[in-house]
Amino acid sequence: MNHSKIAPEYQPSMINGVTASKVFLPNENTDQTVFEYLCVHFAHIKNNEWQQRFQDQLIIDMQGQALTMTSAYQANTHIYYYRFLENEIHVPFYEKIIFENADLLVVDKPHFLTMSPTGQYVQETLLVRLKKTTQNVDLTPIHRLDRETAGVVLFSKRPETRGIYQQMFAERKVQKTYHAIAPFRKDLDFPQFVHLRMEKGQPFYTMSVVDGEKNSSTEIALLEHNDQWAKYCLKPQTGKQHQLRVHLNYLNIPIKNDPFYPHVIHKKDNDFSMPLQLLAKEICFIDPVTLVEMCFCSDNVLTL
Repeated sequence: MNHSKIAPEYQPSMINGVTASKVFLPNENTDQTVFEYLCVHFAHIKNNEWQQRFQDQLIIDMQGQALTMTSAYQANTHIYYYRFLENEIHVPFYEKIIFENADLLVVDKPHFLTMSPTGQYVQETLLVRLKKTTQNVDLTPIHRLDRETAGVVLFSKRPETRGIYQQMFAERKVQKTYHAIAPFRKDLDFPQFVHLRMEKGQPFYTMSVVDGEKNSSTEIALLEHNDQWAKYCLKPQTGKQHQLRVHLNYLNIPIKNDPFYPHVIHKKDNDFSMPLQLLAKEICFIDPVTLVEMCFCSDNVLTL
């Protein structure tokens, strides 16, 4: 009788806050190298970038051995690779951890910081910064904020309870309060209840208002104002991409410094001069694990 145990799968370590991505090598009749396969499979990544990753020993096999440019393609296996960018633009604003327990990390995010590695940002993302700070490889955002938006965001610390917190958001059991600075209009009465149908727009990274069944709702109240600007309290009932930005723009009061609405303005990636005046001010919920009511508030303040 064979009592041998299956060896646990190799788990590559975290390097400088970055966890390895996993790639399956399918069963192909090929005499190409792993390098050649990756260049074809990830055509959007330049060949010299893959070359650099091999030279830096950032491509690893299932046994944890670094692969080289000449390593042969091994079908039906996995490889791991790490992603680092040369000359990544530094975001000169910093996150703040405002609460932590066994399951949750609650963070006050600054403007201009992307949530997770994407495109031109890896090290300068909230997730990688926090992984470096906490050394927690399992850290995962439970919900998201736009790069331009500041404020409170929740991270899961443990895979065992991640799903129950994600479900809490899916079932809309979380009360979110945002603040925004936008033009003051004397002819608008508040509170306003905005209900719109939103779909992907043009360019693809924007959203547009279309006819049809409503799929986004926001309650908007006026907090204070002067002759030109007002501070609004926004309570979204749904969570569509760019919802608050689109809803205020629909009322003809686009959020101050919004680079997408009403018009896309292409700013330099290192231009941090005009942060979008949108803040995820507060988040409240009944913790599904402890059943205790939780409420977290950003230290950031938007001023007229």
